[in-house]
Amino acid sequence: MSARSRWLMLAVGLGVSLNPLNSSMIAVAIARLQHVFKLEYTVVSWLIFSFYIASAVTQPVMGKMSDLFGRRKIFLAGLVISFISSVLAPFSPHFGWLVVSRVVQSIGTSMMIAVGMAIVRVHITEKQATALSVLSIFLSGAAAIGPFAGGILLRWWDWPAIFVVNLPFTAASFLIAWRMIPKDEAAAPQAGRASIRSWLTKIDALGILFFTVSLIALLVGLLSVSSSGNITLWSGIAMGIGLVALGTFIRHEVNTASPFIPLRTFKQYPAMFSVNVQFMLVNFLFYTLFFGLPSYLQIVRHVSEFQTGILMLTLGVSSLIASPIAGKWVDRAGPRPAMAVSAILMMLGSAWLAALKETSPVIHVCFALTAFGIANGLNAVGMQAALFKSSPKDMIGVASGLFNTSRYLGTILSSLLTGIIMGGTFSFAGFQLLSAMLTFIALALVILGVRFRVSEQLEGEV
Repeated sequence: MSARSRWLMLAVGLGVSLNPLNSSMIAVAIARLQHVFKLEYTVVSWLIFSFYIASAVTQPVMGKMSDLFGRRKIFLAGLVISFISSVLAPFSPHFGWLVVSRVVQSIGTSMMIAVGMAIVRVHITEKQATALSVLSIFLSGAAAIGPFAGGILLRWWDWPAIFVVNLPFTAASFLIAWRMIPKDEAAAPQAGRASIRSWLTKIDALGILFFTVSLIALLVGLLSVSSSGNITLWSGIAMGIGLVALGTFIRHEVNTASPFIPLRTFKQYPAMFSVNVQFMLVNFLFYTLFFGLPSYLQIVRHVSEFQTGILMLTLGVSSLIASPIAGKWVDRAGPRPAMAVSAILMMLGSAWLAALKETSPVIHVCFALTAFGIANGLNAVGMQAALFKSSPKDMIGVASGLFNTSRYLGTILSSLLTGIIMGGTFSFAGFQLLSAMLTFIALALVILGVRFRVSEQLEGEV
């Protein structure tokens, strides 16, 4: 790989790592922010909801918009937006400002995720597989080290530091990217003359609107019920709007020519649908632990942010160790064995947490973290391989978009479940209930995987 290619890899790697880094650092800051702004847990959860809703919408949209503006411009614009959000967030006068800053940050970092892989594919021609694997290390490494980095920043400074830390990375990535990413080719004449209406149709602006409204309204309604303990007029209206928007979204996506989420694909390829359902459940399980355990450690067990970060590092390290081993295993035996073992590990980890007592040594959570970390490493490879196996070659782009959407839906649902169970305060009883529910969901994932494998075998015999 040439020196120019290595510098380009560094620019893109720094940029794409900002999304997983910022989505994971917040895990150890939730308890601190809840105390600073004097809010209920369900309200603080919007720092997680807002980030993943914005990511779910932005990444596929920016992939399409890069055809109009160019990948280089999208990448550089994402860095500028991320820089601005990181400057404004520490000065948040109230919680609403901070949530808006997180949304802006998610949009900026998602813009780089959306085009970063394509930039590497187009502009690095030698040892391309190595380049893509290095990019994956940036992504997984940032997510793994996020809680640990957040714990250190909270110990030595305060919550604004988890935003300020982005500034040198965004600045360095921008300067290198400006010099090393080649300029975009001129847009085709017909693309330049395309009307705003045609581009809104291409990105399915109506579908995005219905999708976003349905998610936000349903989240608001369900969390309001959880917080108040009963269905109020306001929560009923919110859930009603959410259900109507969801139904309208499904109908629109089935009938539109360029859908935001091509639901018809699931009907055509049931195996792809099954993989996406399993991937959503996997992320639901993983991120429930990922965001719930730091709050349990800090609020219930009174562990410091720094010590929480150290403990959470177990999750990231075990995941990074398991990933290359999983790659060799999947190459030899296929994705299903690795996925089955990962589901069993998550079930055992959840059951272990459910069995913990209030006086159990804190270090005991490392068993569950290790189990989930290994499971995450197995899934990182196994799920991707299962997706490729179940998807037609000419639809791999669409399949990848649906795959990422399933990831974000799982993450959003995990935060929703935690918010509903905990209500205003994160408690030990709530954590036990949450862990017990995760155990049964992981069991359902094991059964789903077994049934899907049986159906594959039957199809092969036919």
